[in-house]
Amino acid sequence: MKPLQIPVAPAQIPDSIPSVKQEVEMLKSMPLDDLLDKFISSVTTFAINLAIAIVVFYAGKFVIKKLYNLLSVILHRRNVDRSLTTFVLSMVKMLLFFILIVTVIGILGIETSSFIALFASAGVAIGMALSGTLQNFAGGVLILLLKPYKVGDYIEAQGFAGTVKEIQIFHTIITTYDNKAIIIPNGGLSTGSVNNWSREDYRRVDWSVGISYGDKVEDARKRILELLEADSRVVKRYIEEDRQQRAGEQERRRRAAMGEGDNMSDERRPRQQNAESVPAPELPWYRRMFISRKKKAEQKVNDRVIRLRRRVPRVERRPVVVVDQLADSAVVLKARAWTRTEFYWDVYYQVNEQIYNELPKAGVNFPFPQMDVHLSRQ
Repeated sequence: MKPLQIPVAPAQIPDSIPSVKQEVEMLKSMPLDDLLDKFISSVTTFAINLAIAIVVFYAGKFVIKKLYNLLSVILHRRNVDRSLTTFVLSMVKMLLFFILIVTVIGILGIETSSFIALFASAGVAIGMALSGTLQNFAGGVLILLLKPYKVGDYIEAQGFAGTVKEIQIFHTIITTYDNKAIIIPNGGLSTGSVNNWSREDYRRVDWSVGISYGDKVEDARKRILELLEADSRVVKRYIEEDRQQRAGEQERRRRAAMGEGDNMSDERRPRQQNAESVPAPELPWYRRMFISRKKKAEQKVNDRVIRLRRRVPRVERRPVVVVDQLADSAVVLKARAWTRTEFYWDVYYQVNEQIYNELPKAGVNFPFPQMDVHLSRQ
């Protein structure tokens, strides 16, 4: 026996989506009760979606604030550069708010694809109009990430020289020695040459000293070397030894300022002992494990750096004085010494003055340009 087959009519698919005019005609033909029901249903749906959108907006705003504060704390604990911290925080905040706004618009029932396409086309148009500004923006991002210089460095670039005061997204502000503010676009700084005078902690100072023909070079050399050896800011032999010595002096000064030295007053000593007698709060096990692993990793890095430094041969940086050239009116000596970068100009100017005052006492004269003129009688 054959199973009973019930013919099913194929689903009717509309050929086209009703237009706005057709929908208006449909609404006109609907009874008043159906129209009110549809209106109330639409208003109720919109009210519910609006309430959900408001809740999502304020909840997302709260979450963005918490994430912003958390990221800010992480960047500050990692000692990230202040300019890079400001840039990263602002970019993250803008991106999160953009995602939140698109989400809220989608909840309200608005088509987000057209909204995003509108933003994309507007971004392309703005990018074409502001191509130079975007180049400076990209340069600022590269400078903040690669850090060819930082705030406080003395740089020379684009025909200007000065101390970096601010690193902003589109330009860098430097101040000259006479306190003039120079604003340089970041596009040229990221693609051009930058001379960073403060990147290295030690620099070589050069002096050119002219003495008269007939004066003893050895006397002038001996006196100049005595002046350089007597200056505590000049490296005597190795930079590494000078760096360790200055680090020890800074540590002693820090301890003296904190009252940890032998000259601690009796009034302060009991307070410090009482403070030390208070036991420190015990950290949770997971934090202790994290700190222990961090210390082990730092120790491995320090040991590796020490091993690499031991493999590199040390170079002597003693002060030297050599004969640079035999000029027309003088024997030019070249004096060279190494010092810390922050002492460069003080050492240069003060030693210049000392050379001028002390060499004549050693019997060494500074010549003047001379010209011998011979007259012949005819």
